[in-house]
Amino acid sequence: MNITEQTVNGITVLRAEGRVDSGNAGEFETALLSAMGGEGTRLVVDMAQLSYISSAGLRCLLVAAKAARTKRGSIALSAMAPHIREVFDVSGFSSLFEIHADAEAAVAALGG
Repeated sequence: MNITEQTVNGITVLRAEGRVDSGNAGEFETALLSAMGGEGTRLVVDMAQLSYISSAGLRCLLVAAKAARTKRGSIALSAMAPHIREVFDVSGFSSLFEIHADAEAAVAALGG
């Protein structure tokens, strides 16, 4: 897994590439929580290059979402491949996150 971070119109965009599984979920969680920063942080997790996410990866997103709520921030997800979206739909995680077609739409939805 490779993770990159950039700021677009005041919104942090975290791009995850490859696989998120139990072997690297700790790194993914650390990156998410670090990107959350301070109060009111708005974060987009761009999944365009994500090929797989396990339940460990879903747990990391849940931890980050709870941190965002605590800090009055928000998280949006973008560019899920159909098989990744299916994991979110089956697990019920689709109802926990705003999901957008691409990172640009997610940034715009968060006010960037």
